Amino acid sequence: MGRILDDKTILITGGTGSFGKCFTRYALENYAPKKIIIYSRDEFKQFLMGNDPFFAAHADKLRYFIGDVRDRQRLTRALSGVDFVIHAAALKQVPACEYNPQEAIKTNVGGAQNVIDASLDTDVKKVVALSTDKAVNPVNLYGGTKLVSDKLFIAANAYAGDRDINFSIVRYGNVAGSRGSVIPFFKSLIDKGETTLPITDYRMTRFWISLEEGVKLVIKALEEAKGGETFISKIPSFYVKDLAEAMLPGCTTRETGIRPGEKLHEIMVTTEDAATTYEYEKNYIVYPQITFNTRQVPDLSGTKVEDGFAYSSGTNKEWMSVEDIRARLSEVNFEA
Repeated sequence: MGRILDDKTILITGGTGSFGKCFTRYALENYAPKKIIIYSRDEFKQFLMGNDPFFAAHADKLRYFIGDVRDRQRLTRALSGVDFVIHAAALKQVPACEYNPQEAIKTNVGGAQNVIDASLDTDVKKVVALSTDKAVNPVNLYGGTKLVSDKLFIAANAYAGDRDINFSIVRYGNVAGSRGSVIPFFKSLIDKGETTLPITDYRMTRFWISLEEGVKLVIKALEEAKGGETFISKIPSFYVKDLAEAMLPGCTTRETGIRPGEKLHEIMVTTEDAATTYEYEKNYIVYPQITFNTRQVPDLSGTKVEDGFAYSSGTNKEWMSVEDIRARLSEVNFEA
């Protein structure tokens, strides 16, 4: 394992979220960072994180900054002396973004641009932004704002000039057990004694990724990115109906119809992306169609995917059986 995080100062926007806490814990357990700055706007969540026994034991390595990604001036102050930025802050709930579109744009688009500008104006070396499958062929406002955010981070490499900085993206879908996703939803029904689980569409599939796998993908991007890449893990797919059976053996199900803004399958790489996508042992990388500096060159140790290739949970090569799902459910950390 490389030592990319050793003696580095890292800032995580939205750092009190499930990803931020997992990344911080993983970094402290496996590396020797100089400092990790938790940048977020909720003082109570920072208080809870700071008083968690694990994080309290590493208080000398942690700093908590109250701030909003909408505030460029505060970001610039927070980024003083920072080596790496991981941008995880976003408004993510699809219905909330639909009802409050301007707020989603201010945070997800304006906030992304503020992170870029503040990073360019300080001595930051690497910026990794978290994306989502919903940014691919978006059908809701959240996905639309994340598509724009992705484009901003890719284009940010055009403004690097001679600075020793690059911007890259990691993309994955709903994390197993994350707030608002299907696993905790089913669990809440089962805990109430329900014996019938609702499924929006029996054809629906999803990718399975754990928080720690998401963290490792970010670290891979920090280690390998030259600028503009989108890193995507190779992960298994499952049918939501099989998840129901794994969580409640012998249950009955009812099909309720797909919800507004919902997709049948998670798509990570489109056929249009195939022209600049390479496959590696454990991941894909979508390279930018337009390169902005001479450092942006593909890692040719991979294999160029075929024309028309797409990476979707519905057409994936690797699938989880009911037994596979049941085995991995024991690893799920349900977020409160």
